[in-house]
Amino acid sequence: MSTDYKPQSAVAKWIDKRLPLITLFNGHLMQYPTPKNLNYWWTFGGILTFCLVTQIITGLVLAMHYIADADLAFSSVEHIMRDVNYGWFLRYIHANGASMFFIAVYIHMARSLFYGSYKEPRELIWIIGVFIFLLMIATAFMGYVLPWGQMSFWGATVITNLFSAIPVFGESITNWLWGGYSVGSPLLTRFFTLHYLLPFLIFGLVILHVWALHVPGNNNPEGIDVVQGSQDTVPFHPHYVVKDVFALLVFMIIFAGFVFFTPNLLGHTDNYIQANPLQTPEHIVPEWYFLPFYAILRAIPDKLGGVIMMVSAIAILAFLPWLDTSKVRSAKYRPLFRQFYWIFLANFLLLGYLGAQPAEGIYVIISRIATIYYFVHFIIILPVLGFVEKTKPLPKSISEPVLNDKERAAKAATAPA
Repeated sequence: MSTDYKPQSAVAKWIDKRLPLITLFNGHLMQYPTPKNLNYWWTFGGILTFCLVTQIITGLVLAMHYIADADLAFSSVEHIMRDVNYGWFLRYIHANGASMFFIAVYIHMARSLFYGSYKEPRELIWIIGVFIFLLMIATAFMGYVLPWGQMSFWGATVITNLFSAIPVFGESITNWLWGGYSVGSPLLTRFFTLHYLLPFLIFGLVILHVWALHVPGNNNPEGIDVVQGSQDTVPFHPHYVVKDVFALLVFMIIFAGFVFFTPNLLGHTDNYIQANPLQTPEHIVPEWYFLPFYAILRAIPDKLGGVIMMVSAIAILAFLPWLDTSKVRSAKYRPLFRQFYWIFLANFLLLGYLGAQPAEGIYVIISRIATIYYFVHFIIILPVLGFVEKTKPLPKSISEPVLNDKERAAKAATAPA
């Protein structure tokens, strides 16, 4: 990234000559040329960075007081809540922060799907994002186990048992995760260690994600290429810094609303009961952000088949740049795709609802239909749409739609009544 920025102070010049961090910061953040038509859906990248940093900081403090032992984990969490100064505050931020993180990442992914941000030349950006999402799921699941309540224990029992479905090596993998022949302290220690380390790996991938983004530049709502540094772009600072800060403040108000007024709304009451291997909860459910994939897992009658389908539901996202055969990126110019996009979104929300229901009766039947449609959307609908869909003509520049709208408004204002 070229930049005309020159450090002013003697200290800054000395540092920048030996390690050009200041120039790098200005080139990739302050002066970075950004399409001037980005809307508020593009602010969730910054919000996600805030969520990740918040989770790491609060997690580090909580780890100082947590004890990864089956006999002491639950009481150590209660100690954090009752005895540690502002421990309740840190724990509620961390617990609700996971939900806020997933809300933001689902919106971020939905925006990318709508505007075709995964298409050439941004395939690698999208694939790195899928890996980040996968690590988020793993990290969040391990974190959900740590309080060692009823839902934590039985959720860990159900999910780790799935590895036993893998042919040949399944039992060995399960026993290694357990550190024995049942869920207990060794598993808790393993999960605590990985839950502590994985966010730093995610942070590294986020840096790689942003770096990969700054090679081809941002996509935009029109889905057309812009020349960096042209009249279609503006410096990231102050134009988008102000926009991102405003969106972040709104997000933080919502976040604070959960922390201070309904801190347990997105959790499960059974997790305030200490883990009891002799008492199975009536209905075992994961956190809400896992529910769509949990519904896919339960929709398949075969254990191994369910695991394969659940993993495939995430893995298939990495192949999206090639499954979507249309040359047009933005759904604004793809009327048929836009309809299927909303159907897919509704189907995904339906899977989330079904994941929270008992795996019986009509819920299983609907889950199977929704699971089939989930994969049909990627494997059949998207490839076919690229060949049969009649798209709208693309504008020559990102300014053209705005100018046309202004011209139409001016004509309407001067037209005789």
